[in-house]
Amino acid sequence: MNPETTQVVRQISKCTIKPHKGLEESKQPHYLTPWDLSFFNAHYIQQGLLFRKPAPSLEDPNPTITFIDRLKQSLSITLTHFYPLSGRMVTKKQDNPPFYGIYVDCSNDSLGADFIHAAADVTMLDILTPIDVPRIVQSFFALEGAICHDGHTEPLLVVQVTELLDGVFVGCIFNHVIGDGTSYWKFFHAFAKITRRLSKGEECDKNIDCNISPPPITKRWFMERDGDSILINLGFSHHKDFIDRYEPPVLRERMFHFTAESLAKLKAKANEEECNTQISCFQALSAHVWRSITRARHHPPDGKTVCKLAISDRLRLNPPLSDNYFGNCVQTVCATTTTGELLHYGIGWAALILHEAIKEHTDEKIRGFTKDWMKKPRIYQMRPIFDSVRMGSSPRFDVYDCDFGLGMAVAARSGFANKFDGKVTSYRGLTGIGSVMLEVCLAPESMSALESDAEFMDAVSPHAIHSEHLASV
Repeated sequence: MNPETTQVVRQISKCTIKPHKGLEESKQPHYLTPWDLSFFNAHYIQQGLLFRKPAPSLEDPNPTITFIDRLKQSLSITLTHFYPLSGRMVTKKQDNPPFYGIYVDCSNDSLGADFIHAAADVTMLDILTPIDVPRIVQSFFALEGAICHDGHTEPLLVVQVTELLDGVFVGCIFNHVIGDGTSYWKFFHAFAKITRRLSKGEECDKNIDCNISPPPITKRWFMERDGDSILINLGFSHHKDFIDRYEPPVLRERMFHFTAESLAKLKAKANEEECNTQISCFQALSAHVWRSITRARHHPPDGKTVCKLAISDRLRLNPPLSDNYFGNCVQTVCATTTTGELLHYGIGWAALILHEAIKEHTDEKIRGFTKDWMKKPRIYQMRPIFDSVRMGSSPRFDVYDCDFGLGMAVAARSGFANKFDGKVTSYRGLTGIGSVMLEVCLAPESMSALESDAEFMDAVSPHAIHSEHLASV
């Protein structure tokens, strides 16, 4: 069976899920911070988990339908705590004096999140065994091509559950203006926890405030006003002044797995080359990937190349923000050099300049960014800059701890969102804490060169799916 050409995802049903009950704070306008407002041109976050399909029994001959019904109930309860996801964006505009601001309105009882039940006649092995991530995976996520500004008319959250022949894929489409990767996985964990409790017969809806501990902090953090929420004037006259819909070229996507032992070797080599002890495993891995992709591209030695790392600002602020802060608190740090320099020096040199870029991302620098942004608001353009590699997401997100009552997930996958040549998405690896799985997006010719790069592939596990993992499937 070839899921690329012979199979499609078909929608079985679609409905709107509203919060189980309205909280008093949900009736107030949900104002957005500079971190949030910067993401209007980004696609929605699209992440999901693949599970084995529950087996039928005499008590429940169709457990998948039971599971889907339970998900709907759980989503309603979860939205009560994460209420901004049930709203819609609203633009407030006036000419005299000029003002253009965008906020989230959660007070309309007719709004909510979309829930889609879909199906595809493919197996889990059809998804997991191909060298490249099959294109059908992109159909496990709704709102194709939507950017975050579309949250004016589209739901801010869509849950799509896709039945496979032997599996179930639970995917979420989550507006990036509402939150970053940390916020996304906080929501996903809560959604899974409540679903699991419902599967055990617990009456979560009768004790709703006890289902999430600790609860998300939905109040936005505003440095400029001592924490008071404000509607920020973006200084535009129309959304056409800042909206840019980027259409990526044809790309190949492939998963590469790095064991804890392989990462330890990369870290030791990087630190040894620079007579250092501060370079981390992930910094060494990022340097290894940056150098390898740059080699694969065969660009001139005098051209610029940059490696961008997405990092959370929460703990870098002084005082720090809680890890339960639900919103965007993420930026990128950049290491820039020339192709010639990057490839002339070793992995340690590349890892060290990444380490220094992270080290310099302090409270002072973060606050400087917000002050400058307030003076001149700017919306990120999602088009990649020159010869870039961008490391997104984080292996620290414990994605495999999201148990919906179906046991541990078989795999994590992402959709079509925010993909471009050089985008690398990191997950915790298949072999547990310390291992890393990377989803690499490259132009086809560059991917072929990367696959033939002995130095890169020497650090990669023989296949993205370990033999013992396949046996369990």
